[in-house]
Amino acid sequence: MKKVLVTGASGFIGRHTLIDLLSKYDEVHGVNNDRSLSEYKNVHWHQVDLLDGTTRGKLIKNIRPTHLLHLAWYAEPGKYAQSLLNIDWLKASIDLIKEFTEAGGERVVCAGTCFEYDFSYGFCSEFDTPKNPETIYGVCKNSLQEILRHYSEKSGLSSSWGRIFYLYGPYEYPGRLVSSVIISLLKGETAPCSEGNQKKDFLHVEDVARAFVSLLESSIQGPVNIGSGNPISVKDLVLQIGEIIGRGNLIRLGARPTPESEPPMILADDRRLRLELGWSPKYKIDSGLKNTISWWKDNIKVIIPLKVNI
Repeated sequence: MKKVLVTGASGFIGRHTLIDLLSKYDEVHGVNNDRSLSEYKNVHWHQVDLLDGTTRGKLIKNIRPTHLLHLAWYAEPGKYAQSLLNIDWLKASIDLIKEFTEAGGERVVCAGTCFEYDFSYGFCSEFDTPKNPETIYGVCKNSLQEILRHYSEKSGLSSSWGRIFYLYGPYEYPGRLVSSVIISLLKGETAPCSEGNQKKDFLHVEDVARAFVSLLESSIQGPVNIGSGNPISVKDLVLQIGEIIGRGNLIRLGARPTPESEPPMILADDRRLRLELGWSPKYKIDSGLKNTISWWKDNIKVIIPLKVNI
């Protein structure tokens, strides 16, 4: 019997994996710290603090999952990058993987980040681009990836590591780039942005979730970039949002300073994702933004506006 345990199952990426997982696994178990998603009634929900070794260990022993999709991590906007909680999550993740393996687990896929890379290179390739994380978050993620690689070689655990780049879509935190611009324009308010010349690799969250499910179902080992392979400037991205909504006149390019640490380009080498995994995106930027804008139109009234942080 195939049983998958998804940590962070009610989060931004996790919730988008559930429909696909329900069609592929006999049992889908979701870990949530504070809420369950009532619309996914066939998911077995477990309210567990993964930093608590006792309750986490009991969870693994009770479920004995064959597959683990580990998406959970500390990710409070504006705080997570340099938070010491990253160290707690590193330790808890190591223990989780060991407990999963010792309980008979067969394959694990963990969520990594593009912030593991040395951004001075711009083009980020899994095996060619050096790792030089500048935040505690990136250091801890990269440390877990290295530990997982060596642990898998010694234990025989099948494992892979999905490095996420920039994502957007339904249920995104309101203060992120795409969501904040959409919210401002839909409310008829100005959207202050940087000059926006920096280029980034954006991917719709549903495509990111599909990539993780495909990776979990595969036998691919090691790191795999989860990105579009197509850079777009922040300026072009926000102007496209303005054009779709019809309120481009409210966008204020250059109203915010571009951070000095912001690299001119961050682009994923997506060849492993496309050629080895056989994955292709459902959304291009235009269709992905239209989908996201449509979702916000239906949900903006139930979202408490938060400070924009572009």
